[in-house]
Amino acid sequence: MAENIASEQASCHVEQGVGTTVLGRPSQPHSNIAIRKPIPKPFSSPHQGQGDTLGQSAESSSCMTTRELQQYWKEVKSNRKPVKLLFEIPSTRTVEQALSRFVVYEIVVIKSGSYDSKQVSIERRYSDFERLHQQLLQEFSEELEEVTFPRKRLTGNFSEENITERRTAFKDYLAQLYAIRCIRRAPPFLDFFTKSELQTAHGCLRGGHYGRALEILQRALDLQEKLTQHCPVLLVPTLCAVMVCQRDLDQPREAFATGQRALPLTRRYGLHKYRCPLLAMLVDVGYQLGQHIAHLQEELTKEKDSQRGLVSQLSLKELVVQEFT
Repeated sequence: MAENIASEQASCHVEQGVGTTVLGRPSQPHSNIAIRKPIPKPFSSPHQGQGDTLGQSAESSSCMTTRELQQYWKEVKSNRKPVKLLFEIPSTRTVEQALSRFVVYEIVVIKSGSYDSKQVSIERRYSDFERLHQQLLQEFSEELEEVTFPRKRLTGNFSEENITERRTAFKDYLAQLYAIRCIRRAPPFLDFFTKSELQTAHGCLRGGHYGRALEILQRALDLQEKLTQHCPVLLVPTLCAVMVCQRDLDQPREAFATGQRALPLTRRYGLHKYRCPLLAMLVDVGYQLGQHIAHLQEELTKEKDSQRGLVSQLSLKELVVQEFT
């Protein structure tokens, strides 16, 4: 899914110019002038700037409520201390089909440093690891020179001893990849953990199986929150899909809460593709709940006017079902 919104990822970085302040600290170490923490300011394009700090707001802070501004700075502060992840492979199982036989490895992604209440597991086979490695080699061959990829053997691939050895090797392999900053932020690495599940979830959604889709999407979202701290904009498509499922499962309160999580991200990173459809669904669900939605209606009108016909006419559900088609 990361490639679907690749053009927005650049907005997760901010250029550090001479004499500017980054996250409340002057760029020139000899300066004795006290610097205040800056409030998020707009920049001309979602593609502007490079660096590893949390992206600036896509529009003036006057469009952000106090609560959203507090959440923004909470994310800024947390971004200074990146979440460290551990990868465990606690179990395996051998799958036998009519014409094939393969081993599936259970992978658990754990946030270190505190109790992780959202330990989500996924299953991947050898060919998935191999595909990831080949994709990464295309762009990061130098960075991978010291990374060892477990090779297949001519015989004994299904022996208990070899499976145990490879399970440990894959655990170390993922840890080595995650230790390399440019790789852990690369789309192939992120896709390895969530793309298969997201494809399955969107297939269920298109087929009207909203309960099953929601279950898979929520697990994928838990993983994405751990893996995309550097660029939370990548959560928007999944949050929108979750909201659609919740709305169609007659869970308006949950849907409204999910939409409120996604909306600040569409504002901050200029995701006009999602912003209008998301606002429209928030207005609809908010009206159903008796919420105060005048400010959402006003924002929707302004957004449509500012885009002058360039805004997508698709509903949020229509936009979501287009993913992975």
